[in-house]
Amino acid sequence: MPEQSVARCWFNGRLVDPAAPQISVYDHGLLYGDGVFEGIRFYARRPFRLQAHLDRLLRSVRAIALELPYDAEALTAAVHETIAACPLDDGYLRLVATRGIGTLGIDPRSCARPSVFVVADRIVLAAESSRTRGLRVAIAATRRLPADGLDPRIKSLNYLNHILARMEASRAGADEALLLNAQGRVTEGSGDNVFVVRGGELLTPPGIDGALEGVTRAVVLELAAALGRPAREASLAPYELHTAEECFLTGTAAELLPVREIDGRALPSCPGPVTRAIQDAYLALIARECGAAPGAA
Repeated sequence: MPEQSVARCWFNGRLVDPAAPQISVYDHGLLYGDGVFEGIRFYARRPFRLQAHLDRLLRSVRAIALELPYDAEALTAAVHETIAACPLDDGYLRLVATRGIGTLGIDPRSCARPSVFVVADRIVLAAESSRTRGLRVAIAATRRLPADGLDPRIKSLNYLNHILARMEASRAGADEALLLNAQGRVTEGSGDNVFVVRGGELLTPPGIDGALEGVTRAVVLELAAALGRPAREASLAPYELHTAEECFLTGTAAELLPVREIDGRALPSCPGPVTRAIQDAYLALIARECGAAPGAA
């Protein structure tokens, strides 16, 4: 258990030792990936865009027909209680809801009560040098699950295809993977959304192509509009990535990461002027909403 001294956990209504076993081996979230989650950043001890995260969680919960014993108000209180117990000023929360303890076999009717927990800890997805120099990314052979199999708007616990894609990227010497859908269109990274700049316009894949409707993604589109920069959803092929002027990745854990190379092709600029403008606006927004700019989480 990394950083036991700073990690804190709220589990089914009370604070518990995060190093001690809490999840049963019969929990269907563990056995079958039957559950959903949210990753939430907090800065200066305030959760960033908490309502957007809770709204998405509750949509995911409804989509998989999971009846939570906690409403949005109770989940909000759980998040704040966990942050209050954590010694970190800036950190990361993982809010998880599983189907709960049941019998062996996938039938969820054996699960009497969902399990809900919030973990607060540090998270580092990229070295600080990568945030300035940029990431190397590679398009993975592993494809994004199709929307008619599992809707990408459901933030489920099953990330196996994303993990396999990330393993491909690591073997290729890249920092991150990008996944295509069955039609060869760009969807997202292994744990982040992707933006490219072409002709000065900011483009990101739509949900219908397989992209998660990311909270940070929505923030970037909001900031671009406020800055008067053209930005929209658009279907992208690998060609649009390989010929982009700029590229960056966004996510709650990733925040905003510039990309310097895609499939061995160096981008003209990293971070480019559009990326830098969005980065500056993003930091300013966090300062306004949370009272402080991000530190080392």
